[in-house]
Amino acid sequence: MIEKIINEIPTPCYVIDENKLTENLKLLKSIEDKTDCKILLAQKAFSNFNFYPLISEYISGTTASGINEAKLAHEFMPDKENHVFAPAFTEQDMDELVRICGHIVFNSFSQWKKHRDKIKNCGRDIECGIRINPEYSEIETKIYDPCAEGSRMGVTLSAFEDDELDGITGLHFHTMCEQNSDTLWRTVQIVDEKFGRYIKQMKWINFGGGHHITREDYDIETLIKSINFFKEKYGVQVYLEPGEAIALNAGWLVSSVLDIVHNVKDIAILDVSAACHMPDVLEMPYRPNIINSGKPNEKPYTYRLAGNTCLAGDTIGDYSFDKPLCSGDRLVFCDMAIYTTVKNNTFNGITLPSIGVLKSNGKFEIIKQFGYNDFKMRLGSETYEL
Repeated sequence: MIEKIINEIPTPCYVIDENKLTENLKLLKSIEDKTDCKILLAQKAFSNFNFYPLISEYISGTTASGINEAKLAHEFMPDKENHVFAPAFTEQDMDELVRICGHIVFNSFSQWKKHRDKIKNCGRDIECGIRINPEYSEIETKIYDPCAEGSRMGVTLSAFEDDELDGITGLHFHTMCEQNSDTLWRTVQIVDEKFGRYIKQMKWINFGGGHHITREDYDIETLIKSINFFKEKYGVQVYLEPGEAIALNAGWLVSSVLDIVHNVKDIAILDVSAACHMPDVLEMPYRPNIINSGKPNEKPYTYRLAGNTCLAGDTIGDYSFDKPLCSGDRLVFCDMAIYTTVKNNTFNGITLPSIGVLKSNGKFEIIKQFGYNDFKMRLGSETYEL
């Protein structure tokens, strides 16, 4: 679909596909219907609030990683559940969170003890939880492993304070990253083995994120088995908080070739940057797909694609094409709705890509454009004088 309107799109530009987003949401809603679980949008992956009214038609709410995401959910999805977790909360954050969140998950018992009186005296019925660390995961990329040795995330069994559970109604674990449900099933068994005696005291349990539910090869039946295991054994409400699965394959980053240089190989300089606009390419790292491209030397013309910053390592990868690339050619990166707009930056003063939507009727619209003021506003105040 996007190839038909490629020349209508100003570059650089993220484009969100309304049809694909809806398709993902319908699948997630079907899981809620089959299991009576509750699925939450993890805003850390996708916070484009223009789509929150659409998302709220299908799933139960959102989860935030801090005060600003929680405020965003409260503003744009006010009738849905609003959960929040952070490694630690400030007193100022908690003053606001108790007014807008229905579930607050703490990373430690010391955090729970610090804030529990404020929660109990806030005049609202807030569900509080503790994040547990089962010390088990199958994540290969260590930077994303919350259960690695020495991790700051969650309470291990040896550190669990079972005499401090008054007021705690749920447990939360997050052990996965872009994984299938066989990993979840193995994890569920270990969580049950280690923490089952505490789960039976709870009203709810949250399986966290990292579930690639909307991926083509995802095993839905094993996910359902994992959910029903805890429901049937303990009678708890099960929550899932996928981020990527909400908008997986529901967006592109459209770019233009600015120049071709040669140093051992041909290098195409683009108006998008791995460092600024798709940081997971360097952080994960991974090689994003490009429409109508191939692996190096698979097609007749191979290029290294590079960003327009001063970072020497601002390269996206090597790709091959049927025709030589020329200045002005459009390249379309796939699966760019997630961990892009929420993580991008203005290093070097590079302008952020616009954000657009490919509507269900095939029409393209710009939602947001960025410029100099978006770079400047982060760095100082025009009213301050030394």
